[in-house]
Amino acid sequence: MRYEGTVYRPPSEGRSLILQASIGCSYNRCSYCAMYLEKRFRPRSLDDLRVDMDMAARELGARNVRKVFLADGDALILRTSRLLEILEELRARFPNFQRASVYASPQSMLAKSPGEIAELVSAGLPLYYLGAETGHPEVLANITKGVTREEMLRGAKVVTDGGGKLSVILLLGIGGVTLSHEHAVQSGTLITEMQPRFVSTLTITPVPGTPLHAQVERGELVLPDELGMLREQRTMLANMKCKRAIYRGNHVSNSLPVGGNLPQDRDKLIALLDTVLADPAPRLRARPSPHSL
Repeated sequence: MRYEGTVYRPPSEGRSLILQASIGCSYNRCSYCAMYLEKRFRPRSLDDLRVDMDMAARELGARNVRKVFLADGDALILRTSRLLEILEELRARFPNFQRASVYASPQSMLAKSPGEIAELVSAGLPLYYLGAETGHPEVLANITKGVTREEMLRGAKVVTDGGGKLSVILLLGIGGVTLSHEHAVQSGTLITEMQPRFVSTLTITPVPGTPLHAQVERGELVLPDELGMLREQRTMLANMKCKRAIYRGNHVSNSLPVGGNLPQDRDKLIALLDTVLADPAPRLRARPSPHSL
């Protein structure tokens, strides 16, 4: 496959074909993110994408491509008509194509209507990964997310009203020690209001070259220690009132891999976290450096 720069995808898309429908991120101003700093955002032409699809069909076998992740960081910002064209080409080239997925920024969700999402879902794009990071208004402003809590909720509702499935990512530690508890509480209640199909918690890792890393280096932002991160995770879970969701807290950035189904496993997960918080030494794993994520 032909890729420009480093390509990222959610952990759960490890077996998916990655198709770089756009380059970079249309917003690209979040203070913690270095994923697309070296790229200028732009859509890729449909002709280029056809070449990539044909290459994948030859190299992987057309019948072996079932799931596709549309990269880069914010492909949902593309015109709905362009996304529908891409999905049509995927269905035509891969006979066993099941579905596509995409990162969905709050801004790109707000730019769509439920009717547009319904069209995309029907065409084969049912899954939308939202990096919400936090539900706390002050933390959202501090990390220059570019939206308010209310706008985040409104964008998520566009997706769910259109029949799309949301997978929401939260960042442990992103509020620092000062706002740790409030960040955890309001992130949990954000999930309660959104009712996504999937929820993931990752641990913030300051990446060199980002404003957040500079804040940490200057001592302006003090991150919680490992136990503080686990306390945040516990508080988030305690405030999540999900009707039906899969919870993943097993990302490589997390010192304690946990996961389960909500609401049925919530109390067991909280009990496990309480046990580890009481005696963490045997259970916590070393987290990777920012350069290895």
